[in-house]
Amino acid sequence: MPRAATIQERFEQFHGANPWVLAELERLTAECIDAKFATISLGMLFELVRYSYGRATLGSDGDFRLNNDFRSRYARLLIERHPEWAPRIEVRALRTD
Repeated sequence: MPRAATIQERFEQFHGANPWVLAELERLTAECIDAKFATISLGMLFELVRYSYGRATLGSDGDFRLNNDFRSRYARLLIERHPEWAPRIEVRALRTD
């Protein structure tokens, strides 16, 4: 029986097929920083992306799906790219299943 893909493996596949998601999260985070938000929740930003974009991602079924399991991965990517944002971005423990 084949092993199920981990969250990290699914994230890497999704991110590779949909690089625009990180770019949009980066843009929204910068706007929040400029607006002096004390903390920035990736959950809030995910909902904004879901609201703003009706377009399909390059997923296996063609539907737009922004999996909540990917929030912590995107938070870490944003911090990796912009370490100065670290104090403002909420980060939770990674799940691996």
